[in-house]
Amino acid sequence: MVGELGLGCMGMTGAYGSPADWDEAASIEVIRRAMDLGVTMIDTAELYGPWVNEKLVGKAIAGRRDEVTIATKTGLVSVDPELGLNHVDCRPMHIKLAVDASLYRLGVDVIDLYYLHRPDPTVPIAESVGAMAELVQAGKVRHIGVSEYSVQQLEQAVAVHPIVAVQSEMSLWTRDALAGVLPWCEANDAAFVPFSPLGRGFLTGTVATTFDARDMRSRHPRFQPEARDANDLIVARIRTVAERLGASPAQVAIAWTLAQGAQVIPIPGTKRLKYLEENLAAADLVLSADDLAELDDLPEAVGHRSNMPQFLGAR
Repeated sequence: MVGELGLGCMGMTGAYGSPADWDEAASIEVIRRAMDLGVTMIDTAELYGPWVNEKLVGKAIAGRRDEVTIATKTGLVSVDPELGLNHVDCRPMHIKLAVDASLYRLGVDVIDLYYLHRPDPTVPIAESVGAMAELVQAGKVRHIGVSEYSVQQLEQAVAVHPIVAVQSEMSLWTRDALAGVLPWCEANDAAFVPFSPLGRGFLTGTVATTFDARDMRSRHPRFQPEARDANDLIVARIRTVAERLGASPAQVAIAWTLAQGAQVIPIPGTKRLKYLEENLAAADLVLSADDLAELDDLPEAVGHRSNMPQFLGAR
């Protein structure tokens, strides 16, 4: 059992902003404040940083380990952090080595929720999930999750070992999961953990128009000038609902994800205390049937939802 909202830590050590924004002490303060406010799931990955994000989380939870569920991931490996280039590696050998490294960086004896970060087209799902199951048997991992798996891939995974959580992108401008993956989670008693419920910051209505070269949004299709004008219309309509409710656009966006089902546990991320508290307050925002209908009627975003290139060849 975890709280209604988790905390995504990816942006604390890269991905968004510039190196000048990456402040370890401030991020540790955010994580600890989140715990004070009732957040009980902290989300990280070996990829983030890469590697340093898990160390950051480990420092933040030191002395408070029993208060949180730690979720981390393996299977997506950084090739070039500057360009955001990665390759998928879900070979059993990599998984078995990676878990020990994550345990060390986090400073914990067991990982509560261990995800396969992406499906690996070069490795049978049964082999990857089988290796994860061995980690459960060895006492290194408590539960297994997967990220960005299709329904067909989920069926292959759950045939090997119970899958307790499925992580994928979902927000008011990314609603693909509503058609298949979310209903699968409902039917299989699995949590659905949407990342980027704020559309990588876009849905807050406060995101910059230009980005540092190391900010992944500088290359993201939906943030390019040709797409941005159209996508700004989505934010304008979210803001209309927010003003009517006396809330912020961010709170409306998060409340919408929560309204998609009791098993939905969004993990908005932030590096700043004021945004942390604003985001967590979304759990108390009640959207009426009319509000939800208005939000459901928003147009689709212009541009592909991901800019994550991957090398799938030789490792």
